[in-house]
Amino acid sequence: MPPLSEDLAAVASATTGFLPEDEARALYDAAVSAPAGTWLEVGTYCGKSTVHLGGAARAAGAQLVTLDHHRGSEENQPGWEWHDPSLVDPYTGRLETLPSLRHTLWDAGLDDVVTAVVGSTQQVARWWTSPLTFLFLDGNHTEEVAQHDYAAFARYVMPGALLAVHDVFEDPADGGRPPYNVVLRALGSGAFVQEQQCGSLRVLRRTAGPWQD
Repeated sequence: MPPLSEDLAAVASATTGFLPEDEARALYDAAVSAPAGTWLEVGTYCGKSTVHLGGAARAAGAQLVTLDHHRGSEENQPGWEWHDPSLVDPYTGRLETLPSLRHTLWDAGLDDVVTAVVGSTQQVARWWTSPLTFLFLDGNHTEEVAQHDYAAFARYVMPGALLAVHDVFEDPADGGRPPYNVVLRALGSGAFVQEQQCGSLRVLRRTAGPWQD
């Protein structure tokens, strides 16, 4: 499969977000090797990783669903380290990243392969039933929500398909532990084996056989 195009790479580079370039390349390389079908990204923000995944989806003949409530995680709120005042909606006074995502998708020309779903993972999990050939977990990193997102969506990853988890830090001094605990849960279940690690990105492959957790 071809690498991410220079045009899409430029859009991704200019998009606000928290994805180092080496991890972005590893994410693209993993995704582009995944089977065609439905892919799900949990945690969109302004769309930096969405551009990489959307480019991979186009190359692989897949469709990407990107899910976010677009109100930001805890660390994006006022008074926290990663708050960006330019993303606050003057009408509501709350963080609002959906317009930024729409601009990103427009600049990238990815509307034909990316569908944005606006809602919490708790809402969407109530009705989600689609099998997945690629799942990227990069949403809320509290223990409760991270574990919820794994339990809600990893069960739909088909045998042979891929699960990627971002912000995985074994050492608590490097970052929060919930995504790491999700990876431990996935590996401990026997439903996944790890295939790749790049920085804080882990890529796991679903084993054959029925779902187990």
